[in-house]
Amino acid sequence: MRLQVNIDCCKEVLEKMAFERVWHKSYAPGVPPEIEIQKVTVGEALIRTAKRFPDRTGFIFMGRRITYRELDTLVNRFANALTGLGLKAGDKVGMLLPNLPQLIIANHAVHRLGAVTAMNNPLYTEQELEHQLNDCDARFLITLDLLLPRALALKSQTSVEAIITCHINDYLPFPKKQLYPFVKKTMYRKVTPQLGVHPFTDLIRKAPATPVPDRSRWDDLGALIYTGGTTGVSKGTMLTNANLSSVVQIFRAWFPDLKDGAVHIVGTYPIFHSAGYVVSQEFIIWSGWTSTIIPRPEPGILMETLKKYKPDFLPGVASIFVGLLANPEFRKMDLSFIKGFFTGAAPIAADTVQDLKKLTGKDVYDNYGMTENIAFATGMPWGGKKKIGTVGVPFPNTDVKIVDLDLGETELKPGEAGEICIKGPQVMTGYYKRPDETVLALRDGWLYTGDIGVMDEEGHFRIVDRKKDLIVAGGYNIYPKDIDELLFEHERILEACAVGVPDTYRGETVKVFVVLKEGERMTEDEVIAYCREHLAAYKVPKRVEFVTELPKSTVGKILRRELRDREIAKQGKT
Repeated sequence: MRLQVNIDCCKEVLEKMAFERVWHKSYAPGVPPEIEIQKVTVGEALIRTAKRFPDRTGFIFMGRRITYRELDTLVNRFANALTGLGLKAGDKVGMLLPNLPQLIIANHAVHRLGAVTAMNNPLYTEQELEHQLNDCDARFLITLDLLLPRALALKSQTSVEAIITCHINDYLPFPKKQLYPFVKKTMYRKVTPQLGVHPFTDLIRKAPATPVPDRSRWDDLGALIYTGGTTGVSKGTMLTNANLSSVVQIFRAWFPDLKDGAVHIVGTYPIFHSAGYVVSQEFIIWSGWTSTIIPRPEPGILMETLKKYKPDFLPGVASIFVGLLANPEFRKMDLSFIKGFFTGAAPIAADTVQDLKKLTGKDVYDNYGMTENIAFATGMPWGGKKKIGTVGVPFPNTDVKIVDLDLGETELKPGEAGEICIKGPQVMTGYYKRPDETVLALRDGWLYTGDIGVMDEEGHFRIVDRKKDLIVAGGYNIYPKDIDELLFEHERILEACAVGVPDTYRGETVKVFVVLKEGERMTEDEVIAYCREHLAAYKVPKRVEFVTELPKSTVGKILRRELRDREIAKQGKT
């Protein structure tokens, strides 16, 4: 046994020696290549922050400020209430909420009890939610009172035993809280306590504030965050408390010059999504910072937030920045308080980055990752070397490599396109109840992402496309993202998406869906001629369709697969 341990240790040392991490040279001063991960769970982190910064505002919701002392008290109350309902360590609690204070309170109460949060998208259909709630074995479901009819239907079809309902006005400030039921009648549903249904505020009010010690264990399952399901049935990624805490600590090390208790971020990313789970919630709590949480990040709401609170950072997917830049009022605003913009989850066009930089003088920091590694594998170095058009370099404690597309066994040289693989303490332990798919995704500690990318000589990565989105036309490999990015640069085009559609001659051919900027006109021939000027002949789209909008996920990612499926279905009917 001792001999085997020594052999394994030698293998690990040799692997580290052979794996060159050129990207460390691009790090900002003060950012370590590797940090020592503290065994402090995200549940314990809130208790610690509440002691360090009790009067610091942790979260702002529609003007209502919640300090860390108050948040800790609310978490204790809700944890005691859940205990009274019979929640035990290891139980799964389904979350079906947008960005609201109740979601943060519920997540941390569940963590504190050593149970598991299972995140669900509130915009999903009943069929999708039924699959996820059954898949994760949820005993409890916490949702909006507006969704109660759907929740009751799901309760009869799933493992859910009890429903806890929240209302959007529960944590509004006076007098908004009192007026909301009258002003927003369509968004108000009064819930009468009944068998298996409990109003959130009733539970909080009746439960004692007795401190609940953190019972979450480092290596235990802490959260199930479901993949987008855009290429099939969504899968629950198993994230341990170690995964959740490690990614927060790694990301925090990226900003050595920013002080704890002194930064304000806008929480645009939905918390049910892996990026939002970290950036809009855990990262904030770990650092003792402030987050203004936004349930629906529309340009008008964001501009009002920027004017009122003057936050340090504005994160958002590309579509958020495109929408803001298209608004003349945003372009007239004084944004001198902004320190930077963060993006991820979907590609951002170079001209959007340059436009924001020209307007504000501040950089856009692109990040890359997946639900399977809790959203953060690479990032544009804060204070380090930046390259527009890339997603930066791997974070501390994180390795990334490019391997061949066929077998995934040969590591490729800089400049060669292949599958991106990630290794680090933030990588999931597997897919819940899916051992076969786990084996395909995780090999020798590496997460095979299914994304195609290129690393340059300095370790900066560029995402080329998804393996499943690759278009093979007449024997040529075409990456639709290349076409998208070219069309984004056209002065009359707002958004575009290229897909491969069946073709009897070439196997597949390229079709693009184009959204024009307001008031602009363009013909199919003009789009094709523009592409012909800048692309190899085999990449040029053969078909163009103008649409008013593109289908997007809740985090703003264009759903390429949905467009392709629509086109295939349309062709099948002709």
